[in-house]
Amino acid sequence: MSLSLSQSSSAVDRQPLWLVLPILVGFAALFLPTYWRLSQDAWRDEAHAHGPFVLMIVGWLIYRQWPALRAAIGGFAPYSGGLLLVLGLLCYVLGRSQGLILLEVGAQIPVLAGLTLLLAGWRGVRVLWFPLVFLVFMVPLPGFLIDAITGPLKTQVSALVEWVLYGFGLPISRSGVVLNIGNYQLQVADACSGLNSMYSLSAMGLLFLYLMNYQSKLRTALVIASILPIAFAANVIRVMTLVLVTYYLGDGAGHAFHDIAAASLYVFALLLLFGFDALLRPLFAAKKAAT
Repeated sequence: MSLSLSQSSSAVDRQPLWLVLPILVGFAALFLPTYWRLSQDAWRDEAHAHGPFVLMIVGWLIYRQWPALRAAIGGFAPYSGGLLLVLGLLCYVLGRSQGLILLEVGAQIPVLAGLTLLLAGWRGVRVLWFPLVFLVFMVPLPGFLIDAITGPLKTQVSALVEWVLYGFGLPISRSGVVLNIGNYQLQVADACSGLNSMYSLSAMGLLFLYLMNYQSKLRTALVIASILPIAFAANVIRVMTLVLVTYYLGDGAGHAFHDIAAASLYVFALLLLFGFDALLRPLFAAKKAAT
């Protein structure tokens, strides 16, 4: 009797795996060609180079939440799940057939949400809400949106760099997004607009807040509100440093620093974000102690 009960319990424990495995295989068959296409195109561009990391983080988050998701399997929501799944598949077919990478990549969100509803109902969606939202950062930004944001950002960055360095007495002037300092002329390119760092830092900032799970909504709101200003400030410091290196050390040093600055900007922005959060810690610790 004891052996029979043990075998029955083992079969029940394995049941969710048998339910999930064919779905995982189907999802992989659908989107692995999409990931391959991204690896050959968008992910080689600095603007979307964070895509593979977003995918790996989503996989880790789902694995991390697997016990809770497994417990929710069986709470089916067939109508809402089926509707979302059909919508996602239609987006995928349209995006794949028409070469619309935005729709093709974005389709994985309703597809994954629909499958979760079919398997585990709304309880499962509540378990996986953050990985589903985080997948948005894997969707390549549309060109018209990049163009609309990049131009004003470059203008603001170049104007602020000119204002600060001129205030320190350096011989700098500006024409649009072109900075003239000494014998050198530097153009603030699209990659120096700061859009990439804003997008990436937004993703990492939200992941940080999700993992920290702060109880204070005000603290969470303040950290979220700081993300874009911090990314912008870090990019201004990057461009300013590049201008100073070029002015004092020459064009060769400026080109060498440009590659180093591109890699270090993101780390610097993250450190600023963590530093701001650390500054908030004593304030909210005192508030919690007072209550």
